[in-house]
Amino acid sequence: MSKKSLTVASAILATSLALSACSSSNNNEASPSASASPSASPSASASTGTGTFENFPNVHFDLASTRHVPFTEITKENVNELGVIWSADFKQLDSTIPNGNQNFTMVVDGVLYVTTSKNHVFAFEATTGKQLWHWAPDAELMENSKNLYIVANRGVAVAEGQVFMLTLDNRLIAIDAKTGKTTKAIKIADAVDGVTVANGYYETTAPVYYKGNLYIGSSGGDNGVRGFVMAYKASDLSPAWDTPFWTVPPKGQDWLKTAIYNGGGAVWCPITIDEETGIMYFGTGNPAPDFYGADRPGANPYTDSVVALDSSNGKLIWAEQEISHDLWDYDAASTPMLIKATINGAERKVVVHGGKSGQWWALDAATGERIYDGVQFAKKIDHPEPTPEGVLIYPGVYGGQNYAPETYDPESNYVLIPGIEAPSMAVGQKDGEEKVSPFGTTIAETPADIIPYGTVTAIDMNTGKIAYQYDTDDQMRGGFTSTATGIAFYGELNGKFRALDIKSGKIIWEFQTIGDNIMSAPSIFTVDGKEYIAMTSGGTKPKVMVFALGGDKTQGTAPTEGAEAGAHG
Repeated sequence: MSKKSLTVASAILATSLALSACSSSNNNEASPSASASPSASPSASASTGTGTFENFPNVHFDLASTRHVPFTEITKENVNELGVIWSADFKQLDSTIPNGNQNFTMVVDGVLYVTTSKNHVFAFEATTGKQLWHWAPDAELMENSKNLYIVANRGVAVAEGQVFMLTLDNRLIAIDAKTGKTTKAIKIADAVDGVTVANGYYETTAPVYYKGNLYIGSSGGDNGVRGFVMAYKASDLSPAWDTPFWTVPPKGQDWLKTAIYNGGGAVWCPITIDEETGIMYFGTGNPAPDFYGADRPGANPYTDSVVALDSSNGKLIWAEQEISHDLWDYDAASTPMLIKATINGAERKVVVHGGKSGQWWALDAATGERIYDGVQFAKKIDHPEPTPEGVLIYPGVYGGQNYAPETYDPESNYVLIPGIEAPSMAVGQKDGEEKVSPFGTTIAETPADIIPYGTVTAIDMNTGKIAYQYDTDDQMRGGFTSTATGIAFYGELNGKFRALDIKSGKIIWEFQTIGDNIMSAPSIFTVDGKEYIAMTSGGTKPKVMVFALGGDKTQGTAPTEGAEAGAHG
């Protein structure tokens, strides 16, 4: 797999950005001004040294979504010298920013792009934290999203001089990467019929850019919407496909009968692209209603599945379903990872994917053939049919591998899976009834003696067997980023940021962040040969932090509140 995502940019690009950087804390012309940012500067500019950059240019680093960077400055021997070189408190930058953060940051040519809940976007000078611009949601977005339960945003795409973002109220926005001003905004409903908040749709995912197109999915499957993926031209945000690819039938057809909340199959995590073939891969969510299947008979195809399409036209190549007729909210929604790995002694191109079911698959990238079929990584898997009285299901609706991404280390030939052990009380409905909640039907309170936690599981790709597994102190909602020196970085829900020796399975460094929950994976990049790690945290103190060797080692305190909402979409 080529590492085309590495770029070396000239200082001219940095200078161009510097000259056009806007001093306003809110450069969205269609919205009222946000509160002034303490870090904003009238002369904000990207003074990034000589201008040699190795970027983190996609939401999951490369288009294959490996989250494996080739950087070598930070090693197992010096990792304990890591510290914070700068941080920013989002609520100090704008008091209207809500709690929580699930953003996967991107770094392009010395500029760090970060989003927050409710669709704020910031551009920072990546090595100093100097704010270059801030795009804030307009009044329309705030009004349309005021009743949404989930308000997370997980990232942007940066390409063609623009920053592209999907908004909670189902718009695709292009923002000038130099000035932070809105270039264009379109409603997804103009090309994809019915995609409105009123119909149960919303957007939390990051678009993905490939060969001039932006690829998007959507959230809201638990509300009974029709899941889909669609492509748009980055140049003018016009449709790049004739029609979207729908993951479930139209209302009233096939298994999707007339009940109002039937549907599902949302695609609420970013897609993966094979640059050699142009095939795109994505995971789909559960069918709806979540715990009531009487009105959706059969397997409910393309839900809880990994799907492969021709990225040029959206035509189906193959689909493999992980859970048939899901009654337990076992989304297969996390981003699939495309790798070339040694399997049974020979190199093979495969798509690997873990689901909320607590199982993991390796599929042939061209055909979808199952190579490793449903490897169990959850400690306990138990999913009885939901009853009106309620039943405990394991690993739970937040459990297994949720939206957190895996990583692949070619040296060890290991895939690392972020797991969650958080059983849920699933409440089914009596026949003929359809009771609705934000999750489609009902989950009840879990017994107080059940304490959720996480796991790290290493799969040996040569055998498909677990090489090691250990428990984390708290849930693993963020996922991994690994380096060429055999280290994987990840965070836990308690705000602990850790480094793992991939081969041995030993934690070799940890840092209690100054924020709260960590619900995304770090971005790793270099400027002038120096390696940096960017991380966001959420909870009541959402922050962005950048680490490097020689930084401040002063640590924070563990959070006292629980996890933020939003592990569904």
